[in-house]
Amino acid sequence: MYEDQSQALKISERIDVAIDVGESHFREFKTAFQGHEGTKTPRPTRDICSDVAEALVAFANGDGGELIIGVEDDSTITGIPHKDEDLQKILNSYKTHVHKNTPLKDVKQFKVDYRGYTVLYFQVLKSYDTIYLTSDGKCLQRKDMETVPIAPHAITFKRQEEVSRKYDREFVDNANINDLDIDFIKVIANDVSKGLSPEKLLQHLNLAEFTPIGLKIRRAALLLFAKDISIWHPRSQVRFVKVVGTELRSGVNYNATELGIVQGNIITLISDTWEKLRPFLVQTKLSSGAIFEKKIMYPEQACQEAIINAIAHRDYSMEGSGIEIYIYDDRLEFKNPGSLLSSITIEKIMELKGAHESRNAMLARTLREIGFMRELGEGMRRIFELFKKNELSPPMLSNENYNFTVTLHHKSIYSTEQKLWLDQFENDNLTSEEKSIVLLGYNNNLFSAQDIWDTIGIVDTEDYRKLVKSLQVKGILAGKYGNADKAKIVAKRAKVPFKKFKRYYIIKPELRGQPRKEIQREVSLDIEPDYEKSRVYVTNFPYSVSQDDLYEVFQTAGNVIDICLPINRETNKPRGFAFIAYESDNEAQRAIEKYNNSILGGRRIAVALALKKNKSFTRL
Repeated sequence: MYEDQSQALKISERIDVAIDVGESHFREFKTAFQGHEGTKTPRPTRDICSDVAEALVAFANGDGGELIIGVEDDSTITGIPHKDEDLQKILNSYKTHVHKNTPLKDVKQFKVDYRGYTVLYFQVLKSYDTIYLTSDGKCLQRKDMETVPIAPHAITFKRQEEVSRKYDREFVDNANINDLDIDFIKVIANDVSKGLSPEKLLQHLNLAEFTPIGLKIRRAALLLFAKDISIWHPRSQVRFVKVVGTELRSGVNYNATELGIVQGNIITLISDTWEKLRPFLVQTKLSSGAIFEKKIMYPEQACQEAIINAIAHRDYSMEGSGIEIYIYDDRLEFKNPGSLLSSITIEKIMELKGAHESRNAMLARTLREIGFMRELGEGMRRIFELFKKNELSPPMLSNENYNFTVTLHHKSIYSTEQKLWLDQFENDNLTSEEKSIVLLGYNNNLFSAQDIWDTIGIVDTEDYRKLVKSLQVKGILAGKYGNADKAKIVAKRAKVPFKKFKRYYIIKPELRGQPRKEIQREVSLDIEPDYEKSRVYVTNFPYSVSQDDLYEVFQTAGNVIDICLPINRETNKPRGFAFIAYESDNEAQRAIEKYNNSILGGRRIAVALALKKNKSFTRL
């Protein structure tokens, strides 16, 4: 039994490490002052008490964490100038300012004399069975480096989740520090803070706790650093299966071969799994020059992220199961023991906004702090971005039969016909966005400026200009009706907003440079101007008014370039207001004078200048 009391991590040392590392998903600093530099005064005690309660509730509802009062956001130590009675109120705020029906558990709080300043230190562990509220009923959760409100019903728990969430934080009675790879831990400790001992690093990461009978080791420490993982977990492993073809068969038609099992603690498992998988990312293909060449079929970084995601977030409480990687002819499948947590859905992940919820909070925190993972929730987003960048079909996610599976295909996002069309422009070195525009003109189709905006997902006029200019300079993009002025006349006759008027087409390489009369090719650059200052805001019309109705009315004031009619994503109905862009400022002013306080659809409408376009709405 380890009994060296000198290795117990002191609170001051814990604060040292915290200040060195800075704020994170698991750590927050709060000042005790208010006002401007040179004239700062102590913040009201009640405000600090509220901050403490909100931070601790957010940490407990999240992945746990620590709060230090008396340190600025930039890690500058400024201390707490308050009286002792106020300090005591702040220390007790985790009780007095948290809802009486959800009292916080597992809270540590200390008053510390630190480098000549008084600071207060709080720590709370992740909750597994309670949703916490502040005394005024706010439900909060820590997301990356922010405390954000969250609906209580979004934090739901199932029995298996409770078991899996507790698994990595449990203390293992018969384990001690000698069961861990001390040499490796020393390297990590020195990286975190020079001279930090392995014992103190484990305490800093909450992987161990010093008690009167010695250092107690959590299961997370064993999963991460065990010398012999098989003693502590029978399935800390990744099994590789090669499937001949694109479907897994059974019985006499079974077409799979086990390629081996990689086993080890999490740190070694990440590197060994990558080395085992890497050869299967390459295939030998016959090139156009009749030469066999090796080609990387999958983005390597995406596969590394998929490995880390599987190992970090699998359900380790399912000790009879391990991770499985199936290698098909057309795809890779990373099959993970354990379904998604109930607070996370595939739809949320697919939004690519960093949605995450750590089943293994201590494992995730450690991997984040020692550099194996970046910001929590970013891994899946990077996988999707890498596949998009490499023009491959997006990953597929499934969550069934107590498994979460990530499937990566080496399939182009383009159909055979689209690829043949794009191959004609091979020498133009098109970007992926330029290719998307060229595809709009497939099979001699005409398309509009709005088609370009929608296809690329453009939200800024300058991005549109750069794309159009690039393609026009290359001689690829042209307009059917000559210059923009002529096209506007035709659009107005057709009663179509100019931005939605289909006038662009794509020039094939063999037709470039031919006389304009044969292909009506534009000579000058046709870049859509910025209509921000000639845009009007129209509101208070009934939902029954359509985009066509708006055009019919407002085109009488001038040349309508664009109409944006926002819709409610929940009801899929118009929201009762619109943005209408004219060609000139004068036309916009004319529309305001003519239609403000007029009747549209039986209601009196308001029309005003919209100086800034709202770019977050979905168009009809």
